[in-house]
Amino acid sequence: MLLSVFSVSLLSDNLLLLASLLVFFALLISKVGYRFGVPSLLLFLLVGMAAGPDGVGLHFENYEIAEFIGHFAMTVILLTSGMETDMKETRPVIGQGILLSTLGVLLTAFLTGGFIYFFAARMLGGLWATAAGCLTVAVVMSSTDSASVFSILRSRQMHLKHNLGPMLELESGSNDSMAYIMTIFMVNLLKFSQENGDATSFALTGILLLLLQIVVGFVVGVGIGFASKWLLSHVSLSASPLYAIMILSIGIFTNAVASLLHGNGLLALYVTAIIIGNYAKIPYKKDIHKFMDGITWLVQLLMFLMLGLLIRPTELPSVVVPALMIALFMIFVARPLSVFLCLLPYHRLPLRAKAMVSWVGLKGAGPILFAMCPLLAGLPGSMEIFNIVFVVTLLSQLLQGMSLPAMARLLKLDDVEMGKAETYGIEIPEEIGMMTDHVVTEEDLQLGETLRELRLPHGIRVIMVRRGDAFLSPHGSMRLKVGDHLVILLCENTDD
Repeated sequence: MLLSVFSVSLLSDNLLLLASLLVFFALLISKVGYRFGVPSLLLFLLVGMAAGPDGVGLHFENYEIAEFIGHFAMTVILLTSGMETDMKETRPVIGQGILLSTLGVLLTAFLTGGFIYFFAARMLGGLWATAAGCLTVAVVMSSTDSASVFSILRSRQMHLKHNLGPMLELESGSNDSMAYIMTIFMVNLLKFSQENGDATSFALTGILLLLLQIVVGFVVGVGIGFASKWLLSHVSLSASPLYAIMILSIGIFTNAVASLLHGNGLLALYVTAIIIGNYAKIPYKKDIHKFMDGITWLVQLLMFLMLGLLIRPTELPSVVVPALMIALFMIFVARPLSVFLCLLPYHRLPLRAKAMVSWVGLKGAGPILFAMCPLLAGLPGSMEIFNIVFVVTLLSQLLQGMSLPAMARLLKLDDVEMGKAETYGIEIPEEIGMMTDHVVTEEDLQLGETLRELRLPHGIRVIMVRRGDAFLSPHGSMRLKVGDHLVILLCENTDD
């Protein structure tokens, strides 16, 4: 047991002081962890654990507040990820992404539930030793966590071949809603059966309600999405942050309306965000994305710190064995099987690409938040299940999260040529063209060393040259060097 320096409730008069210290320390630790390839979100979890009752002594055990904060954080994360989903890149893999986020979640849940029932049910005991209880545990952990996937792919600037990046982002952004619907259904089924015995009628009704949630969520998302597209294209606000705040309010509104109509709010929110991000004509788009990215990092940090505070490390050793069994089965059996079965119709996708998809089955905040549902429902033994899910998440972050870049290189799927150019704050309207980045090679300089001698095709404009840490203004007689970065504008209008 860690030595507790002091004991104080996080929900005290010192809330702002304690929260600011936690955030500051977590950011410093993440900087060190980045150099060693440790996912930042994993470090935020560990900092929360170290600051908790068994560590520094901060007490935070209000699961209702934790669930509310977590749900708000998921709203912001899915809103940002949906807005940054490029449909031009995603459209070719939309079928694969939807299959993985629906059928893939179901297969993962049933495979894992079966394994738990036959090999780990005795260790769980009580309500969770039943077939329905084992399936509930599996359902909670069945989705790929969107916060973790987006964080690692984008912070590490990973660009994968065969359009795997958009596929994985689409899957992780949309499968949380599926896992959440199934979790709520299974928790209510367990509660009903515990109170009333036979739950057959409830199960049949619940399946219909599950389908209703998906349909209503999608319809609400499409409706509010296109209404928001029209509104944002016609409204005129004085500053870019105001547009970002309006979009954030639309996202929260969409989630709430879909939930009131018995639909899935997370699904509706994600669909609305995709429509806004791809079809709404909004000024200051790049500024809005930067604003939303900042808010997303803040809520992710707070959410993972909060979830870490809920865990008592001294209670984890008792669940390590079943958690380890479940984690290894999900990583090496359930996830690969579900991925290969879902992608079976796509013969052109190489086996190594499917292997990479199967490895990106990261667990994170989503499963831990979903594990609160049995706790809030008052089901006996829920704290042990919460601890198991937490250990599985830690193992997933350690094994899969830390090894994603290395796995991409091992499978020869990292695409170094797909990097997008840093725009350095320059706002380039989409109708003018797009920006890209080119690294000068020895082959480029065979015709001559000056920019003029490169003989660039018509319609290509070099707008900046980055050499090391210096930024140079380009001109025809500039002598280039191997390794120089050319920031290029591909102009669509080349009449001049």
